[in-house]
This record gives sequence, C-alpha cells and structure tokens, in this order.
Amino acid sequence: MTLQEFLALRHQFRWGGVAGDDCTTFCGTWLRENVGVDPAEAYRGTYSTAEGAHDILSQAGGLVAFAAAALEPMGFVRTDEPSDGDVGVVLAPAGMAGVKEVCAIRFGPLWALLAPSGVIAKKLDHVAAWRAPDGDRTE
Repeated sequence: MTLQEFLALRHQFRWGGVAGDDCTTFCGTWLRENVGVDPAEAYRGTYSTAEGAHDILSQAGGLVAFAAAALEPMGFVRTDEPSDGDVGVVLAPAGMAGVKEVCAIRFGPLWALLAPSGVIAKKLDHVAAWRAPDGDRTE
C-alpha cells in the first residue's frame, strides 16, 4: 500500500487504537502497513481517553521520548531530513492552547496526522523524525 492510498482510507479517530486510531496509533498503523511492524502494538487497548494517553506519554518523559523508545529498538533511525513515509513528532495547532506535539507521517512537504475530524495534511515543523529500518523508500 502506498502512502497516498493509506491516507485516502477512511480513518476514524478513537483513543487507544482499537476500532480506529489516535494520532500516535495512526503512525503505528501506517508502519504496520508499510514495513510490517507496529510500534504501537503494546499500547493498543491500554487506554481509551485523552487522559489515559497523556498519562502514558508523561510516564515516558513526553512524546519524543515515547516515540524514540518505541521506534529505535525496532531499528528506526533519527533523521533531520524526513522524506515521504517517515514518522515524526510535529508541532500542530491546538485551538486556544496554541500548539502541541503530535505524531505524524511525512507526506511530500507536509505532515499528515489524524485529528478527530479525520486525516489532515499541513506544513508543520517537526521536533523529531524517524526513518524505517529499510532505509530510503520510493513511493
């Protein structure tokens, strides 16, 4: 499945990654489809609210630390130059709160993320990004 095909699917936002995805498990689902590993597998179904997700991320030391701990043992490598299909932590608009860190997938010059309203692709700044162990991909 190409990234464009994956993003075109109907994605439903649900905390905890069961019968839908949240922003973090959305990236895990993409990686499962693309490279055959799901870094979010151990967390799916262990929470069902924003508060539950926040608790997991807080215990991990924040979203970047959480993502690094899930991805790097599987062979993902940090990159300063993300390309299509790479996953990362980006700064996304968050209503009146300003911005917040969320997980997203690199899509051309944009980052695709799953919001309660569905998949959104925007030009956003990334805080950290990782490439799958298969190295550079062409899609």
